[in-house]
Amino acid sequence: MLIDVSKMRQKSRLDLVTVGHLAVDTITTPTAAVPRQALGGSPTYVSLAAAKLGAKVSIISKVGGDFPEEYLEWLRGSGVGVLGLVRGGVSTRFALDYGKRWERRLRLVSRALSILVSDVPQRKSKAVHVGPIVGEVSADVVLRLRRMGKVLSLDPQGFVRSFDQNGNVSLKRWQAADVLSKVDVFKSTVMELRAITGKSELREAAEEIADCGVKVVLVTRGLNGSTLYSDDEFYDIPACEPKVLVDPTGAGDSFVGGFLAEYLTSKDAVWCGCVGSAAASFVVEGFGPERFGERDEVYERARQIYGKVTG
Repeated sequence: MLIDVSKMRQKSRLDLVTVGHLAVDTITTPTAAVPRQALGGSPTYVSLAAAKLGAKVSIISKVGGDFPEEYLEWLRGSGVGVLGLVRGGVSTRFALDYGKRWERRLRLVSRALSILVSDVPQRKSKAVHVGPIVGEVSADVVLRLRRMGKVLSLDPQGFVRSFDQNGNVSLKRWQAADVLSKVDVFKSTVMELRAITGKSELREAAEEIADCGVKVVLVTRGLNGSTLYSDDEFYDIPACEPKVLVDPTGAGDSFVGGFLAEYLTSKDAVWCGCVGSAAASFVVEGFGPERFGERDEVYERARQIYGKVTG
């Protein structure tokens, strides 16, 4: 059953809706003595990063009966609405273990039910971000979401992940042309980009994504920053340096949340990329989704790297 638990006025226009599983993450890092639990999933980090920049945001997700109610209350208290939430079965849970060199091992513990076309409310938003993490969004759902917003953004991580019987994650090839033809903004890691295109050279692979009709291609490269391809031009955007590294979980999602919040009002995609980089630099300074920079703080870091962008 679809439950609308949003406290927003029904007639108010949303800026950004993020679709994908909310998750419960158990995270182990070199800086923590014991594993800790945190709210996870793309909708969490994308929405919170965008909300900090003033965007009116909401999520569509599915969770199980085991999902902590306090997580939903915390999201609402942080300015994130829950437009559509379906309960049933179990929640998606991940175990994330960062080694001494911060290399990540990801294991799926449990998976919530898939998000269906019937789970998508009849609402409009300026932008919609599709952020699956375990293949919970189908091509049909993406087509329905295309009609929901003027801008459709996609992070394909959930489409390219494969899980063995123990929940260990690997990447698989994804035939994506039918979905990508509906997408305006595409964001992925280098490895995910290669899994989709089969091409090892980053720029050649990004061009292939753009040839499907995508307007903006964003490829995150960790501490090496990100690459943006838009209007037939490539730009290398530096990473903003955090004051401290506590937990890198959610950095990529925070990047796209910051980018999209700014993209709704700015025609300068490079500047939007810098805002995304700045947003990502704050979230790694805290554990899970506990640390996001305020708007002025994010803009200040973005300005510091804007002049360092190279073509």
